[in-house]
Amino acid sequence: MAVLRSCRLPGVLAALLLAVAPAHAQKTVHPGQVELVREVARDTGKDPAQLDALLSGAQRQQSILDAISRPAEAKPWKDYRPIFITPKRIDEGVAFYLAHRALIERIADQYGVAPEYIVAILGVETFYGRNTGKYKVLDALVTLGLYYPPRAAFFREQLKVLLELPDNHLAGPLDTLTGSYAGAQGWGQFMPSSIRDFGVDADHDGHIDLQGSLPDILASVANYFAGHGWERGGPVAARAQPDAAPRPLDVPDAQPRWPLEQLEAWGYAPLQAFDPGRPTSLQTLQGANGPEYWFTFQNFYVITRYNRSPLYALAVHQLAEAIALGVRSADAVP
Repeated sequence: MAVLRSCRLPGVLAALLLAVAPAHAQKTVHPGQVELVREVARDTGKDPAQLDALLSGAQRQQSILDAISRPAEAKPWKDYRPIFITPKRIDEGVAFYLAHRALIERIADQYGVAPEYIVAILGVETFYGRNTGKYKVLDALVTLGLYYPPRAAFFREQLKVLLELPDNHLAGPLDTLTGSYAGAQGWGQFMPSSIRDFGVDADHDGHIDLQGSLPDILASVANYFAGHGWERGGPVAARAQPDAAPRPLDVPDAQPRWPLEQLEAWGYAPLQAFDPGRPTSLQTLQGANGPEYWFTFQNFYVITRYNRSPLYALAVHQLAEAIALGVRSADAVP
């Protein structure tokens, strides 16, 4: 019996160790997690233990760090445009518009935003809700907010806002949400601060659902545009024709900063008629056939509040134009 007990002892010890190990297993504590939990608990009254458990359950994802290092907006316009301006994306946009026309146009009129631009945002962001992202939102924002120094301040703030949002502002339990590698959610790919500031409960069910409620999705995009200064009926962008020796311009962003007539005086002619005093900016992009020059206006600038890249804003503009043309063509069929 003594020999038998000595043979079994290691197995017994191993079983005991396995049973005890989970209780003493060290939890994941991300850099800055303790301070973040303290801030959110202080500002919201939420339970620090629950916040800590949520963050400890998130994982640093190398694939997210890899993805943010190669954004599509780094491409030239000639390579960026074909990603989004395709026959399929246009046709699907027209079909989506026609299928939900009454709702889209009602919301567009309510917020003073052209309906085709609301639809185009959904087309560029998620192909009309088909691809809303595979990354866990918590993983994305923990990874970028706590492990990505170049933009840690922005993403840490988004992580903090996410933790502070009421449950009825999210499409589901916080630790189940999925989205883009940047932590954007829903058909319109809203960051947490955009959900907080511009999310709309348009179906009046007491819940802002940017994943499952089409009224909420459309109204939130429209509200975002309206909140950033969309000009009802205003132009977005138009081609410019430079003369033989136009004045070189340093254009830091898309904010309109010169009257159109000033750009004309500097050698950039509009190809269609506009108010010469209208505030304008000028974007120079590398097109398939060489440089393209674009006058851009307030509504173009508003689109860049959604994504700062002028490539993105021009893709939304051109997709919206194509969708509007497709809808008009469908209307013209007897």
